[in-house]
Amino acid sequence: MRLDGKVVVVTGGTRGVGAGTARAFAEAGADVVVCARRQPEVPLPEAEFRPLDLRDPDAVRAFFTALPRLDVLVNNAGGTPHRRLTDAEAERHARVIELNLVAPLTASLAAYEHLKRARGSVVMIGSVSGGRPSPGSAAYGAAKAGLESLARSMAVEWAPDVRVNTLVVGMVRTELAHLHYGGADGIAHVSRTVPLGRLAEPADVGAAAVFLASDAAAYISGASLLVHGGGERPAFLDAATVNKEA
Repeated sequence: MRLDGKVVVVTGGTRGVGAGTARAFAEAGADVVVCARRQPEVPLPEAEFRPLDLRDPDAVRAFFTALPRLDVLVNNAGGTPHRRLTDAEAERHARVIELNLVAPLTASLAAYEHLKRARGSVVMIGSVSGGRPSPGSAAYGAAKAGLESLARSMAVEWAPDVRVNTLVVGMVRTELAHLHYGGADGIAHVSRTVPLGRLAEPADVGAAAVFLASDAAAYISGASLLVHGGGERPAFLDAATVNKEA
């Protein structure tokens, strides 16, 4: 799954899943450009950094117009604070939707002509939150559900020139994992809820993104690839009173 000579843009690629994805593409031989509002706290020697606010449509269009070539766009930028619906006005929740759904649409449209010429691909970084209740991050879950739907429609409209797929990502052990799951004990406890027994590493997501962008996935478009370690153990299995070991 080599990508030698390919140009890849990873949005929000300065830390966490984005940084892991950028490294994976660089290791596959691609020339990687990462963009975000702020420079990475930890330098990424494998990638070129360019500042960009993905919520500024004019800046996004100018960014992609200035690129001489583009083969792969990874729409990774996103995220949300923990916020229950009634704890904020709709405008605050709309900003989450803007970052996680509207910004990837804006970037994809701005990149389209490059991708069409290269017969390239788009990889959306989705979330399991888009397919299940997401209390405390409802707007984020709604945006990720929309992103997956957008990718399926985009894959049909842009075929056969551009392939579009989504990685549906579960829990990932990033440098900010403690904010979601607690310290080492919390992360260990949460890891035991995953069938594979651990959280994903950013490199796991990066490897899946490289696969979808490579010729090995040449006939895959409009797909959603689950990267979640087997999902979540159904709660009823632990609550049921039958088939319990003595």
